[in-house]
Amino acid sequence: MAYRRLGVKSAHRRAMLRNATTSLFKNGKIDTTAPRAKELVSVAEKMITLGKKGDLAARRAALAFITEEDIVTKLFTEIAPKYEGRDGGYTRIIPLQRRRGDAAEMARVELI
Repeated sequence: MAYRRLGVKSAHRRAMLRNATTSLFKNGKIDTTAPRAKELVSVAEKMITLGKKGDLAARRAALAFITEEDIVTKLFTEIAPKYEGRDGGYTRIIPLQRRRGDAAEMARVELI
């Protein structure tokens, strides 16, 4: 499986994706760079799939990745049931204007 390194070491990358996933589920949308957005979508969709399973093992797997317990509860009680009849495609990436400081491609990731 190929993944994006995002210019950081693996521990930093994992922490960054954990924080971004938690923020996405907390706020419903997040603005970030395009490569990070593409990685975030992959991780977030796996977490929503765990939420759709709804069993104890799935909850523990989500708790091992998402940093806040109340966000996991929200994922399992509010977010995942909305996608019950849907097989994937729970998020969308919307391109934004380039960032002013370094002209990085920006994107908004939001839950559908």
